[in-house]
Amino acid sequence: MNRKLHISVVALVVVIFAFGAWLNLRHGKPPENGAVGGMVVNASIGGPFELTDHTGARFTDEDLAGDYALIYFGYTFCPDVCPTELGEIAVALDQLDKDADRVRPVMITIDPDRDTAEVLSEYVPLFHERLVGLTGTAEEVREVATSYRVFYRRFEDPNYTYYLMDHTSFVYLLAPSGEIAAMFRYGTPPEDMVTTIRQHMRGNARG
Repeated sequence: MNRKLHISVVALVVVIFAFGAWLNLRHGKPPENGAVGGMVVNASIGGPFELTDHTGARFTDEDLAGDYALIYFGYTFCPDVCPTELGEIAVALDQLDKDADRVRPVMITIDPDRDTAEVLSEYVPLFHERLVGLTGTAEEVREVATSYRVFYRRFEDPNYTYYLMDHTSFVYLLAPSGEIAAMFRYGTPPEDMVTTIRQHMRGNARG
C-alpha cells in the first residue's frame, strides 16, 4: 500500500474511532467486553531499552525517568485495535488536564520492518502531539517486547493486501521509578485509566 495513502486511511480511522470514544464518554456507555481498570502487577515486567524515536534520535528508558508513562505496543498498519487504544490514551491525557504534563505517552512498534522513524513521524501526531513513537532493529524490538512480556507475530489475512501483526494489547503504566505500576486491558475506559494514574500520583506524593 502506498505510504501516503496508508497515512490518509489511518487518519480517517482515527477520526472514526475518536468520535466513537467521544460518544461512549458522553453517554457513559460501559465497554462491551467488561474490561476493568488498572491491574495489579506482581510479575517482573519491563526494564532497560534503547530504541529510536520518531524524530530519528536514540531513546532509552532513562528518557522516561522521573515521569509516569503510558506505554503501548502496536503498529501503524493495524486496522482497528491500535488506533482504538491510542485514541483512548489521548482521551485519558486530555482528561488528566494539568496532570498530563507528568505522563509521557509512548507507542513501541512491533513491526519495525515497515514502521521506520519517518513513518512514525507522520502517524503519532494523528493521536496526540506528545505521543512518542519508538522503533529499532528487529532484535532491539524483540528484546524490549520480551522484557514487557509482549507476544507478537506476523500473519497473512486474505481480507487485506498487506500482512497484519497479531499481538498482545495492554497499556502499561510506568512509574517514575521505572517500575510497572499497573496494566490496562484492551477496552479500559479512559476515565478508569485517569483514576488509576491519579491514585498512583497521590500515593507517591504521600510517600
